[in-house]
Amino acid sequence: MTQEYIDGLLALAIAQARAVNIPISRDICPQVRLNRRARTRFGCCVRQGGTYTIELSDRLARQGEERAILQVLCHEVLHTCYGCSNHGARWRGYAQRMNDAYGYQIRRTDNYSQLGIQDDRPVRYWVVCRQCARRIPRMKRSPLVDHPERYRCPCGGTLRVEEGGAPYPENGKV
Repeated sequence: MTQEYIDGLLALAIAQARAVNIPISRDICPQVRLNRRARTRFGCCVRQGGTYTIELSDRLARQGEERAILQVLCHEVLHTCYGCSNHGARWRGYAQRMNDAYGYQIRRTDNYSQLGIQDDRPVRYWVVCRQCARRIPRMKRSPLVDHPERYRCPCGGTLRVEEGGAPYPENGKV
């Protein structure tokens, strides 16, 4: 999708928020900044010098459906409201208002499959349950990868770690 098209979606997100009386900032840059390096986040709202800039993952802009892109832009626009720099109660209330009015599923976080784009990040580690064989992908080292003995699977089983292999499953589920 073109930069102009993405900017138009931002304008629509702003108009939708205002239409349901959400007090978003009047100081939002009308151009979306595309981030080509973002791998684990889809959007970002940056305040600099009193102006908010909305950033969007280039991958989402290229692969995502219009509705998914618009939902992420709405999520970020809500961060321009007073007291909404985090995902606290006020932000969640505004997100629910947008969800009710427009049928979005704005939430604190999304994943690749929820937004309809393919996750091709390489899986470096698989954390595997010894009891139910559930496989949990991990792209980088973490306390779970370094010390699986400190954690349990939701089924209660103990965990072990396997080294890398295939990329993340196409549907995002394991």
